[in-house]
Amino acid sequence: MLDPVIQNFLNERKANWLKSRLKNKTEAEQALIEQEATDKYALATWLPDAAKRARQLSLTSHPGKFSHPDAKTSSIISDAQQSADGFLRTGNAKVNLDVFVGNAAALDVHKFLSLKLADGNTILNHLENKTAAIKQQFSISTATFSDIEQGLLAIKQDSHPCTTTDGKLKQVYFPLAGDDYHLLSILSPSGLLFKLKHQINNIRFSDEAKVARKSRKDNHAHEQGFADIYGLSAIGYGGSNKQNISVLNSQNGGIAYLLPSMPPELNPRTTQPPKTNFFGKFLWLKPYEEDFQKFHQLLVHGKPNIHTRQQRDWLIRSIIYQVIDYAWLIRRLEPGWSITETYQQLPQYQKIWLDEHHAPVRSEDTQWLDNVKQELANWFIRAYDKIIEEKKLGLGDEQLPHIKAIINDCENALQ
Repeated sequence: MLDPVIQNFLNERKANWLKSRLKNKTEAEQALIEQEATDKYALATWLPDAAKRARQLSLTSHPGKFSHPDAKTSSIISDAQQSADGFLRTGNAKVNLDVFVGNAAALDVHKFLSLKLADGNTILNHLENKTAAIKQQFSISTATFSDIEQGLLAIKQDSHPCTTTDGKLKQVYFPLAGDDYHLLSILSPSGLLFKLKHQINNIRFSDEAKVARKSRKDNHAHEQGFADIYGLSAIGYGGSNKQNISVLNSQNGGIAYLLPSMPPELNPRTTQPPKTNFFGKFLWLKPYEEDFQKFHQLLVHGKPNIHTRQQRDWLIRSIIYQVIDYAWLIRRLEPGWSITETYQQLPQYQKIWLDEHHAPVRSEDTQWLDNVKQELANWFIRAYDKIIEEKKLGLGDEQLPHIKAIINDCENALQ
């Protein structure tokens, strides 16, 4: 007895064939046409014809026509093994083989071979294993099982005597030892391409997602919620002749999805940490020139009274706090920057001071703070000398203790 799946397939083909042929016909003419259809789509007639036409199709995992519709390449079937390597690649996802179409009129043969019989296996699986079930189904008087088997299995055999590529494909020169190289042809894994599309559509448009979206629209809670994927691009293959690219392409309307594949958007550092010494050339003097000039004018022309001393101390604090503010900008950088090779020459006490990675150390040992205060006082003297140049006064022993005292008053800000 013929498997119902095969019989239904033949009946559908027969009905489609008759649909456009019975219009405006007499009863006698209709009877003749229907008899022709019955003969044409009887298994004994249709199956040998399908076996001859199967060679016009080629099963493949990587069709060349996705790169260029006129590309003529061998039919590649990749037999990659599954591995827990974390890569989305051939072998790591269960996908159907695609069909390279030599003649779109033969696509019914592929559909036939994809039919699942009562045991859940496809006709193609049965043919490959030469099962007793398929031999019984294909027991016809018009051809031997061997002829039918060889004809239908030609869909998995490449007609080219050797593997061929096409100049219309994307080519990559892959260097080898010496002056040798491999010329690689880049092919599209169409099974993965449309498996991805199916999964994305399931995430976005499944019944569960629709219910969750409606709950959100109605401002109601939903137990599972829903996910979405942004930045998708749709790419079309084949234009109005989608079936000429491949069967999977035709089944998916010639549209696949491209996930965003762009370099990360890196925020440039507006603040760069010092590589050798915070109190060296890194600390640019230009922002402090105005305050140092005012400080110098007070030292030269200021009257020796409390008002002058208060102005002087205010300027010292202003300069010190500007330095501290800059240090805090560096602290806002990603913790751990100072432990990279780039900053090996930066003194350890400055790493502790400037890098939040070392924050726990700051409370355990205060030696770093003493070093910072000493260097800050020394920097103040050097900066004054360099900005004022020839007109500078010798601060040295007279002003240094007072500057250190003000820095001590600012100790909390340094920490």
